[in-house]
Amino acid sequence: MSDFFWILKIKLKRIGLYAGIFIKWLIIASITGALGGAVGTVFNKGISYVTGLRQDFPWLLLFMPVLGLVIVLMYEKANLSRDGGTNLILHSIRHLKGVPIIIAPLIFVSTIVTHLVGGSAGREGAALQLGGSIGAQVGKIFRLDVKDMNVAVMCGMGALFSALFGTPLTAAFFAMEVIAVGVLYYSAFVPCVVSSLVAYAMSCVLGGVSDNYVSPKVPDLSPVHMLQVGVLAILCAFISILFCLALKYSKEGAQKLIKNPYIRMLAGGVFFILLVVIFGDKYTGLGTGVIDGAVNHGNATYYDFLLKIVFTAVTMAIGFKGGEIVPTIFIGSTFGCAVAPLLGLNTAFGACIGVVAVFCGVVNCPIASVMLSVELFGSEGIAFFVVAVCISYMLSGYYSIYSSQRFAYSKLHAEYVNMKAN
Repeated sequence: MSDFFWILKIKLKRIGLYAGIFIKWLIIASITGALGGAVGTVFNKGISYVTGLRQDFPWLLLFMPVLGLVIVLMYEKANLSRDGGTNLILHSIRHLKGVPIIIAPLIFVSTIVTHLVGGSAGREGAALQLGGSIGAQVGKIFRLDVKDMNVAVMCGMGALFSALFGTPLTAAFFAMEVIAVGVLYYSAFVPCVVSSLVAYAMSCVLGGVSDNYVSPKVPDLSPVHMLQVGVLAILCAFISILFCLALKYSKEGAQKLIKNPYIRMLAGGVFFILLVVIFGDKYTGLGTGVIDGAVNHGNATYYDFLLKIVFTAVTMAIGFKGGEIVPTIFIGSTFGCAVAPLLGLNTAFGACIGVVAVFCGVVNCPIASVMLSVELFGSEGIAFFVVAVCISYMLSGYYSIYSSQRFAYSKLHAEYVNMKAN
């Protein structure tokens, strides 16, 4: 009988331990999500406001070189000119280091400035950096240890991503997957899901802006249609590689060509203005109107994706901030829309496949990519989206828009590789 009570006592202690940790993370994740949702909503409205200003006053583009100098100066003074940004967040989590609080105001201001002058950038870079900083500060308040602090940082990343994009499940899995490809941080599952859902709820309450897409007309689940989607996914994998290489080599080339960051910003800003004069302002800013046209209406020209790659590469290479996810959605949607008729697919459906496939190819997060397809386009065509994600994930190789991302496990074999992204 004494053995029975001893075993019962041990089991009750374990249950108490699990319940205590569960409640701890519910509290921490809820606070992080609420803060992330509020900050994300303010940030999203800020981007929408300055985007509206730029559209009303196109001449703001002329201030790009000058205001770009402000961004360079801020990052130079904060000593983050070399390794600042999303890569610093990923590096901090993987190496169990803290996240500098200075990142939050820097990325907030610099992204707003980037969109004010028409830089071709997204907002997820700001989401991950703002969220990571918020999560780190909440973790400090609760005096978390180093490993738990990293989970708090992931909670913050997911919260801001959720608030900005309105995709809480995608945000949660993205935060868990993006750190090391092939490893899913299950210990962060409950915290990330809770923080992302709370952030999404908070953004809805505060009137946050989110992208709305019409569910595409999904073809019948037949071998022919599956083959067509497969071919499109193969092409999207190569487009994702092209985008990653364009970002990498444009940045390296700009730094080698013009070593002084201030002169580089001035020259690059002038070059960007010339691009707008030649090709128009269609490829500046977020480009949500073009994305909407491709996904909801099946309208895109065959060269849209190429010019968006060029505009985004120039923007990021010279030092502007924001992120690459929205440009990725632009590139994927316009490419899929343009290629779909050649393969016998509906243009709008091809645009949706392109969004998910190119997204997976550049971030290497297959589960988050599947979640993205469901949250943006509904679950009716999930079989097609899963096939597209599988193909793009494998054929996109070890390329990534995040140079600090690491591949823990091989994409081709069941082996540990621990290699850096190309």
